[in-house]
Amino acid sequence: MNLYSDLKHLAVNPLIKHTGSDVVIAHGRGPYENTVSALEKFDLTVLKNKRVLLKPNAGRLATSDKGVTTHPLVVAAAIDIFRSYGADVSVGESPISGVNTMEAFEVTGIKEEAEKRDCPLLDMDERKYVNAEIPDGIVLKRMKVCPEIFEFDIIVSIPVIKTHMHTGATLSIKNMKGCLWRRSKVKLHMLPVVEGHKDKPIDIAISDMASVLKPHLSVIDGTVCMQGMGPSAGKPCPMDLVVVGADPFAADAVTARLMGFEPDDIPHLRLCSERKLGSTAVDKLNIYPENWGKLAENFDVPPANLSISYPNIIIHDKNSCSACQSTLYLFLKRYGNTMGDYCSKNDPLHLAIGKGNSDLPPGTVCIGNCTRSSSVSGEYISGCPPVASEILSTITGRHVYDTKDGKL
Repeated sequence: MNLYSDLKHLAVNPLIKHTGSDVVIAHGRGPYENTVSALEKFDLTVLKNKRVLLKPNAGRLATSDKGVTTHPLVVAAAIDIFRSYGADVSVGESPISGVNTMEAFEVTGIKEEAEKRDCPLLDMDERKYVNAEIPDGIVLKRMKVCPEIFEFDIIVSIPVIKTHMHTGATLSIKNMKGCLWRRSKVKLHMLPVVEGHKDKPIDIAISDMASVLKPHLSVIDGTVCMQGMGPSAGKPCPMDLVVVGADPFAADAVTARLMGFEPDDIPHLRLCSERKLGSTAVDKLNIYPENWGKLAENFDVPPANLSISYPNIIIHDKNSCSACQSTLYLFLKRYGNTMGDYCSKNDPLHLAIGKGNSDLPPGTVCIGNCTRSSSVSGEYISGCPPVASEILSTITGRHVYDTKDGKL
């Protein structure tokens, strides 16, 4: 049994006092040059002889042109720059359930760039977790953390800019959720409502996590972003920029503005600000270049209710994680408009995801392992998550093979 440990080494950030600007944005030169240009604005001499862990968003099997995962050339540039300062660099990830870490590194292109540089790739789920306490946690009092977080001097969060169906956006703070061990990440989606709080439990949980698990540097990839039904079923949005900051809350706040949002539009960022974890007051930050605002876009937000888009389909979503929700959204995107033979206004098709559903209508199709206990009166499809073929076969009553299974 692992002993409980703390994350005090993340509380002191040696890079904060070595920055000329709070946040730097580089634009228009491609992923590698943008990253180099932004990082060169920072004094990184403190990295000499330090062990640096790069944490990209490589948690899904998707190429960088989809806006789902971090561009491999952003990771490549970070490796090169940090090594030029004498750092010992590795790249690590703990992906969503059902995804193999090394396969994800390969599909995203990060493996190829890392191997060119003889840079270690770490499956952070491979070893036993370390229990970490959250002294001021509201809904999370402790969490299972991948051991690498305790073994490196500097943690760098390298997310891709995306909207998120549960949290509004996923940036450098939310990306640290990929440092939680294996399926313990799913716990954040299954927490009960907190009495006296208007915010969703997952947003409160992310702010709990961020109170102790935060990166020393944020390198936010905006080469190809995602808008709408993020984090995996939305529309790619090319921006050709990179955002860098030593204060992850400041970097995320500026990036929210680049997406057309206010920082307070992202609940976990607002909660982090209220808890005084970092600065999200964009107008008080020193941002380079001064005319950075002209780069902003107005991102589409996830739809509030997919049933509106797909008539006669009713979705029961209670405490689901983004894996099953993305799977369902992708299924509906491909097949929702062809379901007319299997539902009608008087006999709608009921689909359920998540662990918290109860009293579902008879015949509800329950999707994913978490719905097992809810499926007594309907069809149950196992998997974490299941693939589109299984959902389609269950609804139509005939075996169907989807060539896009497992692909985003």
